[in-house]
Order: sequence, then C-alpha cells, then structure tokens
Amino acid sequence: MTDEESRPVRRRVTLTGISSRAWEHPADRGALTALRELRGFDDMIKAFFGMWNERGFRLAFLSSAIRVDHRQYPRVYQRFTEAAATLDVAELPDIFVTQDPMINGQAIGLDKPFIVVTTGAVEKLDDDELRAMLGHELGHVRSGHSVYRTIMMILTRWTVSLAWLPIGAIALRAIIAAMLEWWRKAELSADRAGLLAGQDPAASTRLLMKLAGGGDLSQIDTAAFLEQAAEYESGGDLRDSVHKIGLTLWATHPVPVARAAELRKWIDSGEYARILGGDYPRRDSDGDASVSDDVKAAAASYRESFTTSQDPLANLLRKVGDGAGDLAGSAVRGARGWASGRGRRDGETDS
Repeated sequence: MTDEESRPVRRRVTLTGISSRAWEHPADRGALTALRELRGFDDMIKAFFGMWNERGFRLAFLSSAIRVDHRQYPRVYQRFTEAAATLDVAELPDIFVTQDPMINGQAIGLDKPFIVVTTGAVEKLDDDELRAMLGHELGHVRSGHSVYRTIMMILTRWTVSLAWLPIGAIALRAIIAAMLEWWRKAELSADRAGLLAGQDPAASTRLLMKLAGGGDLSQIDTAAFLEQAAEYESGGDLRDSVHKIGLTLWATHPVPVARAAELRKWIDSGEYARILGGDYPRRDSDGDASVSDDVKAAAASYRESFTTSQDPLANLLRKVGDGAGDLAGSAVRGARGWASGRGRRDGETDS
C-alpha cells in the first residue's frame, strides 16, 4: 500500500454559493470590482480580442494536448471534480494536459475559459497537491482572471510586434507592467482558492515547495523552506532590494517562497477558518459589492505591506518619510511659535 493510499480521507466542507470575493486578495479584488462596474466592458473586450485569438488558443490545445475526462487522465478528472464540488462550481470548464516536464497550470480564454496543466504536474504532484493546484486554476476562472490574463498575453505579443515603434512599445510596456502587478496579486488570490478547494494547508505548502524545487520532497524541509521566505523578505541590503525589483517587475508570479509566506499569513489572520465556518460572501450578493470599499481595501493592503515590510529599501523609505514628517512638523511648530511671538509683540506695541 502506498503512502497516498494509506493516508486517511480528509473530509472537506462544501462552500455552497461561495463568491470569488471570499478568496480574492484586496488589491486583486479592488481592480476586478472596478472593471466589473464598467457595464459592457467585459463584452467589449471579449468581442475585440476574440476576433484574433480565442479560437486559436483553444485549437492549439485541442490539437496538441489531451482533453481530460473520465476516460482520459481519470485521476486528474477525479481531483478536478472534487475541487469544483468544494468550491461549488457547477459547470466544469474544459481541462487539458499538455506535454511539459515542468509543474505548471494556467487558465486561458475569454468567452469559454479552459484550464491547462502539464504532465510534470500530473506526474510529480500527489492527489492532495494536485487538487490544490486544480482549485487554484478554478479560482482564476471563477474570478474572471482568465479574461484579463488572455488580454495580457495578446498585449505581450503586440509589444514584440510593435517593438520598432518606440512610442507604441513604451505605452504597451507601461500597460503590461501595471497588468503584471495586478496579476501577481491575482496569483495570491488563486493560491487561497486552491487552499479552500483542498482544505489542506500542508498540501498547498508542498505544492509551492515542488514549484520551487521539483517533485522530490524527501530532502526538503517545510520549516527551512519558510525560513527562506523570511530571509528573502528581510535579508540583505539595498542592493538586494534593487535585485528583487528586477526579479519581480516583469514576472507573472510572485516567487514561490513569498507565495508560501503570504498563504501562511492569510491562514494566521483567521480568514481561512472563518470561511470554513460558513462566514463568507455569497455569489447572490456580488451585485452589492462596493467599488469604493474595495478600492479602499486595496489601498490599505498596499499601505500595510509597506508599513510591515522588512525589506531594506522599504525600511529606508519609511525612515526618510518619518524624517521628512519630523522636519515638516518642526517647521510648522516653529512657524506657529514665530507667529505667536510676533502677535504678542505687536500687541504690546499697540497698547
């Protein structure tokens, strides 16, 4: 009997009617809510971009990958249906397995999004890790991320095509940089969806460890992996901060150690337990979402990240900000004192 077969069956809570807002990172949710408020925006985008690539993306995988169902990759299909049932996803998107030794997955498409996972993921992930990964991709689909990711993929191709036009390329690069920042937050949202789908924090952490170091965890320690995250966040000096900006500026995903640390923070905040206890927003209340509240929450999230960050550059900027604040405060107090003293002298002269 294998370790996986001997492992006790974990009972998962079905999150009936759960809204994607339950797992969306504040910065991700703020952007999504604003876009959803633009009536007809999604339809316009789908119509515009669909003319080029919607059918092409699907045909590429239909022709060169394996479409998963109960006959093809039945293990993947079973884990997929389990993740969907937990997240209360009634209509399953198509899912394909493509030949690639790396562990990876993606949600693609505009009108009818579909999911792609690699043979590396199928071969190297156990059932619990695979369920978390498939829940991650379902989270992207449920949040509508696949629409904007597809747009980003198309814009990236356009950037290459328009490289000979400096102004056009620069404008597209600025748009892509902003979308990449949003997408990195969307990845944190999907990590939470994957955790909720599998409801096994250890499996979600193992998934990120395997993304970082391959499929063999026999020589990898979870505590040491999380220590890496702490060292990455706070270690080094200003040179390291600059290098980290370079590592992430054009990246679609946060680095695995940072994703593990963020997921741990979310669990420790109590939000994960509250959702499992039934305290979460429902889909039927999505229309009541407040754009202003979500934008404020996004701003508060960025502010908290900056305030609590141990990164050397963030520490320096906080000190500079505090110093500027102290200087401004001293100037204001000095001006008030000068005005007060002058007022008294003027009064004495008038008497």
